[in-house]
Amino acid sequence: MHRTVSPLRSLVLPARPRSHRLCSPLGPWAVALCLIAGGLATATANAADPVAIPFSKASPGNALPSGWQNLPVVKGKKFTTYTVVTDDGRNVVEANSVDSASALMAKGDDVDLSATPNVTWRWKVDKAIPGADNRVSDKEDAPARLVFFFDGDKSSLSFGDRAAITLAKAGGEDLPYATLMYIWSNDAAPGGVIQNPHTDRVQMLVVAGGDASLGKWQTFSRNVAADYERIYKEKPGKLLGYGIFTDSDNTHASSHAWYGDVRFGAAK
Repeated sequence: MHRTVSPLRSLVLPARPRSHRLCSPLGPWAVALCLIAGGLATATANAADPVAIPFSKASPGNALPSGWQNLPVVKGKKFTTYTVVTDDGRNVVEANSVDSASALMAKGDDVDLSATPNVTWRWKVDKAIPGADNRVSDKEDAPARLVFFFDGDKSSLSFGDRAAITLAKAGGEDLPYATLMYIWSNDAAPGGVIQNPHTDRVQMLVVAGGDASLGKWQTFSRNVAADYERIYKEKPGKLLGYGIFTDSDNTHASSHAWYGDVRFGAAK
């Protein structure tokens, strides 16, 4: 995506003009991270926010599952639609993107990766996005992604990264230290790691793709702490938030997927 995920902005509050101006010079991905991270930060500050429930426990309909919020990736972009539906007798979230980009996110407060680093989930992708390529900025879309935002020692980052964080903070937002995604890719081989075209603080691990994986449920199990350590060469910090993300804004196309529960458990 051209301006991808930001650390969840105030779960459904619009981006403030001032903070958007300050984030803009940092590049599209930083803008996106500002928006999403800001939403997560606001949610964290609100003690009344409920714990995210499994999609299977939510009621079918237009209301989002409790504890989840549809957060913008870039100000002015259309939102991807996330709806609880029943598929094969189970309640799941259906994602429909038409030239849109937003992420359905939950706070990470109730997840301790030192005790439960293993994440399991399943998704079903309807079709590939024509022309999508996660290695190219203006083609960076995916029909299915699982996204994780992490905290960390920001003083250890490069001067450029620290400057971006300082600018974002001046605008009232806070960029995550690092972002890890599991993605469905048109043609990249599963197991490969793709760096976001705009920043090395966003890394994408390909877990599925190709015509053979279309139209059927796929189940995955990953040790997210181990994957993070392998990719970033350090142990992960606190999990700030996680969620699902279907987009098609850079290719101006459409994408359609379904997601089952995202669950954390002990290492296997």
